[in-house]
Amino acid sequence: MLLNNKQGQRGAWQAFFTGLMFGYMYLPIAVLTLYSFNQSAYSAQWTGFSLRWYRKLLHDGRILHALENSLAVAIASVIVAAVLGSLMAVGLAKYRFLGRSLYRGVAYLPLIVPDIAIAVSTLIFLAVVGIQLSLWTIIAAHIVFCLAYVAIVVSSRLTNLDPHLEEAALDLGATPVQAFTQVLLPELAPAIVAGCLLSFVLSMDDFLIASFTAGTGATTLPMEIFSRIRTGVKPDINALSVVLISASGAIACLAEYLRYKGEQRQRG
Repeated sequence: MLLNNKQGQRGAWQAFFTGLMFGYMYLPIAVLTLYSFNQSAYSAQWTGFSLRWYRKLLHDGRILHALENSLAVAIASVIVAAVLGSLMAVGLAKYRFLGRSLYRGVAYLPLIVPDIAIAVSTLIFLAVVGIQLSLWTIIAAHIVFCLAYVAIVVSSRLTNLDPHLEEAALDLGATPVQAFTQVLLPELAPAIVAGCLLSFVLSMDDFLIASFTAGTGATTLPMEIFSRIRTGVKPDINALSVVLISASGAIACLAEYLRYKGEQRQRG
């Protein structure tokens, strides 16, 4: 009886702290969502329900231009990172060469290096080689960390694959290229897509690296948001934040679904 009481108390405390944690994490988002529908132009004063700020976003030229830049940067960075990151993960998993461990550590270094260090080093490098800052320099900087995220997701998938799949395909008469494209690549596809989705969200969210490497007119969405909130948070920024959170959540759910389907396929 005493043991059951202790277990019940422990469960109650765990539920309490879990609820407290989720409240701390998601209550600000709930408040943000609520005030994005506020009719008043002042976020702290509720005057009624309205969709005016969401409609305003559709006619805000600066926001739309910044969104186009962010999408262009994210898509270009992810495409390059998907190819290079996947090849890097396969090469590190399948081949043995001098300095392999060192290369692996350097390749994954952007995952742990602070963004400010990447931003400053990239800016100094571009200044030394004389490259003018533009939207392309943001893309080049974003490829650095997107590549590392794609590579680590694909590497985790490779560790769970049967290493004899390609060998069996080669024994059955397939060429090395056919074994890679028709056997290994389809197995890695869910991980590649999941890594691309993760990199896309991170690229869209980046402010620090983009602000250091952006040229004139190359304003991304986080940079535009930051420039506006310095004079106070307006309901249109609340509405934009809700749209971004919803889109990020949808992408995260899609990535998790693809990962789950990949695991089911592997078990099957």
